[in-house]
Amino acid sequence: MEIGARLHHLQLLSPDAGRCAGFYGRAYDMRVRADGPLRICAGHDRRLLVAPGVANRMGFAAFGFPAESAFEAYRRRVESRVPVAAADTPLFRPGAFAVMDPDGNRIVFGVPVVHVPSDVPAVSEAPPARLQHFAFRSSEPSDLLPFYQYTLGFAVSDRVCDGAGRVRACFLRTDAEHHALAIFHAAEARHDHLSFETTEWARLRDWADRMSRLRIPIAWGVGRHGPGNDTFFMIRDPDGNLAEISAELEICASDRAEGRWLHEERTLNLWGSAIMRS
Repeated sequence: MEIGARLHHLQLLSPDAGRCAGFYGRAYDMRVRADGPLRICAGHDRRLLVAPGVANRMGFAAFGFPAESAFEAYRRRVESRVPVAAADTPLFRPGAFAVMDPDGNRIVFGVPVVHVPSDVPAVSEAPPARLQHFAFRSSEPSDLLPFYQYTLGFAVSDRVCDGAGRVRACFLRTDAEHHALAIFHAAEARHDHLSFETTEWARLRDWADRMSRLRIPIAWGVGRHGPGNDTFFMIRDPDGNLAEISAELEICASDRAEGRWLHEERTLNLWGSAIMRS
């Protein structure tokens, strides 16, 4: 059974937080405001924090529960399995908590604050899209899977294995959507990408047209992922992080069997070339 939370926001680190936040604000139609050194980017159903730090790293990923009761029940469940720490993010109510995975990635859980209308553009110039998932790279994904699957209760939708059976990628969900988190095998542990989900294939086209008007080149795509069966394209932010727009991601039944895919280029893009992390 999925835990029932959704990815609510991410905190990216950047050596130039203002420049990085400005890029996301322009590309994804989000209003950017400063909170000390922190930059808060907010649009319709999409939120991102950018803090000073080393490029290609994530400060934390924050999952939101729709109600306090569900959040408190989940907190008790996690506390019985792993140490938790208080977490402070301006987009969650007091009482949020954080855990650290074996690679040192910080994952936060909480209940979102009521969104203030003035925080987002009054009229969106962009097609609909909401922050939906993120991904990071790990030198050994198989060491992380027990933590996310059994300690945090994420459900494995698909895993990608090489010819020797070693895990090269894994896709985990927290609700019915195919994945809220993807993990890729790579030599360096780092942030990989974030993804905004739009409503349909035609809106993916509209997002690509928007990037063209802004003179932001597509770095990968348009394509279709094997795991998740979604159409997508990706751009790169000023720090070189990938940022995705996807559409029509697979919706999973709670009893969906875990899928297995071969580690090859076609798995990551059924339509053509792929960015292979390893």
